[in-house]
Amino acid sequence: MKKTLALISSLALLAGVALAADEDGFKPLFNGKDTAGWKLRNPNGNNCWTVDEGILKNTIPKGGHGVDLLTEQKFGNFTVRYEFMVPDGSNSGFYLRGRHEIQILGDFKGGKKSKTCNGSLYNFKEPDEFVSKAGTEWQTGEATIIGNTITVTLNGKVIHDKVVCAQGTGGQVDNNVNQPGPILLQGDHGTVWFRNLRLKELPKE
Repeated sequence: MKKTLALISSLALLAGVALAADEDGFKPLFNGKDTAGWKLRNPNGNNCWTVDEGILKNTIPKGGHGVDLLTEQKFGNFTVRYEFMVPDGSNSGFYLRGRHEIQILGDFKGGKKSKTCNGSLYNFKEPDEFVSKAGTEWQTGEATIIGNTITVTLNGKVIHDKVVCAQGTGGQVDNNVNQPGPILLQGDHGTVWFRNLRLKELPKE
């Protein structure tokens, strides 16, 4: 029994070390307490963003509209990791450099991929695989952008592998796609929750 417990303890320790190594170099974008380091895209818009128990929530009343939230800091080449929950039928987006939208959509019941489905590079490329989860589940995303090349993993599956996207995908902050830009969370369409947002900057090409 003691040997079994020792083995379990060792495996847990190794898993913790592996996770720490995997997260090496990543810095939080969201502190879990407030929106420090973020700003509203339209300061005069209807701000529906709140922070509750470590979760960044955008809760929009039915038929209403909110406002996008973006980081004050701009980034060039990076890998970003995030978790989100999107109710069935709700619509949001996660923008790299404020210009390339990874679609967030509560489309689990639809069950098919398209250029506008959850995980798509919005209106540019459909994901290689449809991997959406139900609206009551947390989903995990990871995106790497180097130059104009984008790789995206959603819920553990690589759905875009080194895709060249040298244009804004709609709703972008500007068209300067080769310049550093913010992380932008779309907040004007529907309810969405985020947590565990962290980013690792990568060297210039």
